[in-house]
Amino acid sequence: MDLQLAGKSVIVTGGSRGIGFATADAFAAEGAHVAICARDAGRLKEAGEELSRHGGRVYQAPCDVGDVDGLKAFVDQAADALGGLDVLVNNPSGFGRDDNEAGWQAGLEIDLMASVRAGWYAVPHMKARGGGAIIHITSISGLRASTRTPPYGAVKAAMIQYAQSQAHNLAADNIRVNTIAPGSVEFPGGVWDQVRQHDRAMYDQIQSTIPWNRYGRPEEIADVALFLASARASWVTGQTIAADGGQALT
Repeated sequence: MDLQLAGKSVIVTGGSRGIGFATADAFAAEGAHVAICARDAGRLKEAGEELSRHGGRVYQAPCDVGDVDGLKAFVDQAADALGGLDVLVNNPSGFGRDDNEAGWQAGLEIDLMASVRAGWYAVPHMKARGGGAIIHITSISGLRASTRTPPYGAVKAAMIQYAQSQAHNLAADNIRVNTIAPGSVEFPGGVWDQVRQHDRAMYDQIQSTIPWNRYGRPEEIADVALFLASARASWVTGQTIAADGGQALT
């Protein structure tokens, strides 16, 4: 199946590892030009080199997405470097776990407002191309009670709701907006990798709630992002797709 992504210009924020990198890599493998940002300049450089093996244009720049001016500069510079912008994937999370000021601030600034702002900055570039697609990486925590991480679940729920309004308001500009709600996804250095190493009881307990009896892989989320960004999803907007191995069903 030809997803018609070759030559498209794609921004993936938080694209140096995990779901973000897997998504950027999948787009690059399809022939798209890709821009990524992250705070860790060392890992970002390595990620950019890995993406370059696919032969497309790659732009990378350190960026704290919570920095308003820095985020706008990154989006504008990335669009310029790639020759335009067709797809934006908002991936970073502040992982606001605790129900306190710090937990809420991390979630509001990174999970919510950074995604909202990136959309503001990306839309003019997409309009110039005649349309595009925005994909927000949320979580199944935003679909139900999140008792261990109240701020995280609440801001993901807010992002899911905002994406519906965004999809409605941008339809006239031929810009589709959807969200992907992953379940528990494991990758080296990620949250669940750390839990596996330091709290095996919790790791096993969470795994037992997944009908497939395993954690998800970043590539499985990336595949959904490719579909949502492609012409094959031309009539899909304002939707949330849970990619969780059935975890939200338990």
